[in-house]
Amino acid sequence: MPTFVRSGVPNQRRQSCFLICLLMTFVMSWQVGSSIAAADRPPNFVLIFADDLGYGDISCYDSSGVKTPHLDQLAAEGFRSKDFFVPANVCSPSRAALLTGRYPMRCGMPVARNENVAKYKDYGFAPDEITIPELLGPAGYRSLMVGKWHLGMELEGSHPLDAGFDEYLGIPSNYEPRRGKNHNTLYRGKQVEQKNVACEELTKRYTDEVIDFIERQKDDPFFIYVSHHIVHNPLKPSPDFVGTSEKGKYGDFIKELDHSTGRIMQTIRDAGLDENTLVIFTSDNGPTRNGSSGELSGGKYCTMEGGHRVPGMFRWTSKIAPNQVSDVTLTSMDLLPLFCELAGVPIPDDRQIDGKSILPVLLGQTSESPHQFLYYYNGTNLQAVREGKWKLHLPRTTDDQPFWSKKPDKTKGFVTLNEMRLFNLDRDLGEKKNVADRHPEIVARLNEQAELIRTELGDVQTIGTDQYPIRLSNPQER
Repeated sequence: MPTFVRSGVPNQRRQSCFLICLLMTFVMSWQVGSSIAAADRPPNFVLIFADDLGYGDISCYDSSGVKTPHLDQLAAEGFRSKDFFVPANVCSPSRAALLTGRYPMRCGMPVARNENVAKYKDYGFAPDEITIPELLGPAGYRSLMVGKWHLGMELEGSHPLDAGFDEYLGIPSNYEPRRGKNHNTLYRGKQVEQKNVACEELTKRYTDEVIDFIERQKDDPFFIYVSHHIVHNPLKPSPDFVGTSEKGKYGDFIKELDHSTGRIMQTIRDAGLDENTLVIFTSDNGPTRNGSSGELSGGKYCTMEGGHRVPGMFRWTSKIAPNQVSDVTLTSMDLLPLFCELAGVPIPDDRQIDGKSILPVLLGQTSESPHQFLYYYNGTNLQAVREGKWKLHLPRTTDDQPFWSKKPDKTKGFVTLNEMRLFNLDRDLGEKKNVADRHPEIVARLNEQAELIRTELGDVQTIGTDQYPIRLSNPQER
């Protein structure tokens, strides 16, 4: 396994790249040299990550969703997944899984963090986890993150810069007073950029930062992680977008998200990077009651499809064919191995990476998912196992549930279950018709798989053999 160093190596690599490019200018014109350099270098990666955006919230997924022309164009120019799975239904664990390619129970962050509650003071992103920007750095990539971190910025070793990003502009967590005194403090790196920043300013500030970074970095490979606050509460779109949708401030916020995406895409085109930049758009989990899961049941805080299945779009004009709409199951954990494969970087072999190679799927070379099973955790509770079209919900009690799912609610799915329930998602995306009695052999197989993964990743009353220690007492309780 290669050694991953958090500082030093990336800078040396970039200096070497600069010297090579400088030497080239002595033997050929600037334009020719630039063309060759662009052709030879690995692709850029831009990952746009919405917050609480539902499967049915935008028009390219649901005709009744908010009209999002820029996102619709992104989808039309590439690959749109109808089965994109995130392994958590709340913010912090979803983000940890995205950056590490590992299930939240495997990387020690199965529940959401609250910066203003004493029990979470030592709970944050584990410093010894290996992230996307750390893997890409030695290959010459410079990385920028803008937006919401929510993985423990205040903890030593858990800041975005400690996790491999070269540049960061954002706020620690949700923009809510109950998240503590720094909930509206904007940081540049580890320094305060501005206190009491208005929520309405953030999206433009982040988008401007991304545009500036692309213009500065266009001659060398880069990775950008745009971690939006949209559409998480509070619903505070900037004044230019108030009243621009037919769905109140929630819809207006989505219009601003769409506009931000359009600006980023235009900058990529203007910089001449269109054919060498892979752009991915997705969401951290399903919607709150303000949003729409479309034809799915449930939303944020539950293990119904509406909590875990989100928009997922991939655009790379020179490689990914346009107008692809796919039912192949992909996950947010697949992004780490995808980026490593395209950048020529080895995947760590000292730990289990749950993400799989999905490049053949994106290129239209196969219609087979690399995932045999998917596991739906709610906090530390394993609640469902999926194999292809079959999804088995497991028994649970109120005590098993995390604090956000203990009270029955029409958006929370099965708060309690006395027996296993099996659903055929090909015929029943809404998870309405239990067919367990008709397929006892499938129930038995998926239940056996649940036992195996419970032994490996843990459960409420079980410590898994490959479960990272959770630095939190009673993680299911507030």
